[in-house]
Amino acid sequence: MNEKIGFSVSGYGVFAVLLAAAVFIVSQAAMGNIELITVLVFLLTIAAVPGFFMVQPNQAKVMTFFGSYVGTVKSVGLRWTIPLFIRKKISLRIRNFESNQMKVNDNHGNPIEIATVVVWSVDDTAEAVFEVDDYISFVNIQSESALRNMATSYPYDQHEGDDIALRSHPQEVSEALKLEIQERLGKAGVIVHEARISHLAYAPEIANAMLQRQQASAIIAARRLIVDGAVGMVEMALKQLSEKGIVELDEERKAAMVSNLLVVLCSDKSTQPVVNAGSLY
Repeated sequence: MNEKIGFSVSGYGVFAVLLAAAVFIVSQAAMGNIELITVLVFLLTIAAVPGFFMVQPNQAKVMTFFGSYVGTVKSVGLRWTIPLFIRKKISLRIRNFESNQMKVNDNHGNPIEIATVVVWSVDDTAEAVFEVDDYISFVNIQSESALRNMATSYPYDQHEGDDIALRSHPQEVSEALKLEIQERLGKAGVIVHEARISHLAYAPEIANAMLQRQQASAIIAARRLIVDGAVGMVEMALKQLSEKGIVELDEERKAAMVSNLLVVLCSDKSTQPVVNAGSLY
């Protein structure tokens, strides 16, 4: 079922007509001319009054006639339609929904806590009213279901390569979550404007272990960077000593020099140098 424009006219024009009809009825009654035409005008005036309704900005009226959908009115202001049409108000304004914190397993099987904020609005009023029983409840339940399914598709943290992770790739994860929710809510006439993770953490039972793992990974990465820099500096030192002819070193002395330089450059504490003042070696 798709949305269509319902019949309605400006209420101000109809009000002017009814006002003129009321003046006519009063004038006829004052003169004592209560004829059939006066009675008909009076009955039509009374019957037309329930046809007035008001539409606020970013709201709509979904109209039905004996159970059949006859259209939606989105024109703002005082409107008038056939009084027999039953009108239901529905908001078109943008809304926020924040899910509860859920405990799920990520792609590696680690238990995590996750929650999301979804920004949405009604796009098709007919689908929102008639395709689902309660579209607000439908949005809440399907958003949490989509979040749970998305969380199991990615790891919490990036361990190797360029894999997309929940913590390190917020933009990619948000876009995937938005598409996942939109696919589920499309049948309810709802459009998703934005979906972002509002809470993300390891479950308490593994939080300490994962913190140690993150610290170890950071230490290893730092050590790798230090070693790469130290090897480059040692290579540069040997190259300049050889090119400038400052001193000639055999392979054994080169190995000792490399070892000493790596110890100095890679150590996490200050080293104490030993000065040899007796001979070349």
